[in-house]
Amino acid sequence: MSDDRYTVISADCHAGADLLDYKPYLDKRHHDDFDLWAATYVNPHEDLLADCADRNWNSGRRLAELEADGIVAEVIFPNTIPPFFPSGSLMAPPPNAEEFRRRWAGLRAHNRWLADFCAAAPGRRAGVFQILLGDVEEAVKEIRWAASAGLKGGLMLPGTPPGSGLPELYSRTYDPIWAACAELGVPVNHHAGSASPPLGEEPAARAVFMVETTWFSHRALWHLVFGGAFRRHPDLTLVLTEQGSGWIPGVLGMLDYYHGRLVAAAGQPSGAATAEARFGAGLAAGMGAPPSEVWRENCFVGASFMRPHEVPLREAIGVDKIMWGSDYPHDEGTFPYTREALRLAYADVPRAEAAAMLGGNAARVYGFDLGLLDTVAAKVGPTVEEVATPLTTPPAAATSPAFAPGASLRVW
Repeated sequence: MSDDRYTVISADCHAGADLLDYKPYLDKRHHDDFDLWAATYVNPHEDLLADCADRNWNSGRRLAELEADGIVAEVIFPNTIPPFFPSGSLMAPPPNAEEFRRRWAGLRAHNRWLADFCAAAPGRRAGVFQILLGDVEEAVKEIRWAASAGLKGGLMLPGTPPGSGLPELYSRTYDPIWAACAELGVPVNHHAGSASPPLGEEPAARAVFMVETTWFSHRALWHLVFGGAFRRHPDLTLVLTEQGSGWIPGVLGMLDYYHGRLVAAAGQPSGAATAEARFGAGLAAGMGAPPSEVWRENCFVGASFMRPHEVPLREAIGVDKIMWGSDYPHDEGTFPYTREALRLAYADVPRAEAAAMLGGNAARVYGFDLGLLDTVAAKVGPTVEEVATPLTTPPAAATSPAFAPGASLRVW
């Protein structure tokens, strides 16, 4: 941060190309198929048809709007429809065997577009690249390509929802992926929405999705922990993004409880063993440290528009583990009221802690150059005094849950 301004990095933004602009990034053997697909594709997402859709790919507009919002750099997750996908890739159902080859081509096109998009704003963007889990060897090749192409945002880990037909994330099937990411210093990101099973389109189904989607995303944490991925690959980094943060202390306590009952007790004499110990056979050798210790050593949270009720839990989560995010350009994001959202959440937070959560931690995880970004923040970043001023009235036009009544707005 500069002397009087915060250097704000959003650890959760989204972008993608306009549909037809993906074509040059596809291998030529897919061009005819792409033309046929694109000619009949109907975009199901209203926000990608609106006048503001170009926020996803208009580099100049994006930089200007983020700077106006006080943000100097961003971690970019996917948003628009990659070639041959039925919907945004975050929530698209896993492909069947016939679709797999074309879906892979579509994700590679997105990754290559993203590399160029990030290069258009040097040092300001960390792109998160995509893979499919159905071919681990191809996934490792893409990881190595992406690392060489400068996509510093790391890997977006797909989910393995019930019914997907994929091995669960705790399976050693995926060890080559963890090994490549650990070796190359590539963060593994798991974003909300990418692990939920299909529920249908009834109103009740949509409500159930909203209730359950973050829980399905949380599962990646305990799958990788109990599966021993971090023991076998101690340099592996996992980031859980747009899943809230207030749940973390309680879940870590629960996981530590089961670690103690299943793993630690499994090595005790039968008279001292717990009732659950018989289920823990083999876990102790493969899993390693207790979950809370794994969290401290290997995990981070992309705490999108962190809300006031979550902020007092920051020490239990780890101040050095929290990375704030705006979720730009989504309607639920804080744009164009990021400064107000920061005041609402961080007015009482000590300056050094706020600086870590607003940018320092993300710079460390994703390799941003703070020296470069501080010079930009000195012009556009929110001032320390501004963020320390409590917000008493939310912006009337704000649509972000950060300003919802449950956000614990304080009246002074």
